[in-house]
Amino acid sequence: MLKSPLLDAAGLVGSLAARQAAPDQDAVMLLVHELATSLGKAIDAKDPHTLAHSEEVAEVSRVLAVGMGLGDKLAQAVHVAGHLHDIGKIGVPDAVLGKPGRLAPDEWERMKTHPAIGAEILAPLSCLAEIGVVGMVGAHHERFDGQGYPHGLRGQSIPLGARVIAVADSLSAMLQARPYRPAMTFEDADREIRRCAGTQFDPAVVEAFVAVREGLARLTRAFRRADDAA
Repeated sequence: MLKSPLLDAAGLVGSLAARQAAPDQDAVMLLVHELATSLGKAIDAKDPHTLAHSEEVAEVSRVLAVGMGLGDKLAQAVHVAGHLHDIGKIGVPDAVLGKPGRLAPDEWERMKTHPAIGAEILAPLSCLAEIGVVGMVGAHHERFDGQGYPHGLRGQSIPLGARVIAVADSLSAMLQARPYRPAMTFEDADREIRRCAGTQFDPAVVEAFVAVREGLARLTRAFRRADDAA
């Protein structure tokens, strides 16, 4: 069993537990968001092809969640899960993450373990499990048609937050260049997401994506400009 890197940080869990016991739940969520943001940056730093990916996924996920009318608490949980969705890549070899080209079949199988590893890493933190973050992280590569991984979940059996993150994750990935393909334009990514409604993606999430697409186009352009300036 993997030991969560969160549990190794001196005083981190104690601080979080103390805040959980306090009546100020806003302070708890603020700390959770700060931790998730920091860990997301650490994850992205491990993979040379995903600069600011976790932050972008988190922000896009929050916009989609709000656009779907999911409510503040669930939107916050989806945002946190967006930051942490790739934390399981800690358990994927660097040679696989940093490979300058398409993965071989065995390497792809290793990569596909990262959602389950991520859920295992986060499971000891009850504050994340209770708001659904662990389940969202573990299921963010499931597909609406049941052809995803790691468990082949289908339709409504996939946590709603994971269905939101699946769209945000795919959008961010398509907009980023990879060694084996150039970055797609937002317009091309938009068409691909619409095409995959009902197969890869929940049609309700795609409907929300279409409704807020102009705002997402501006948001993702801001991330591209930040990447270019880095």
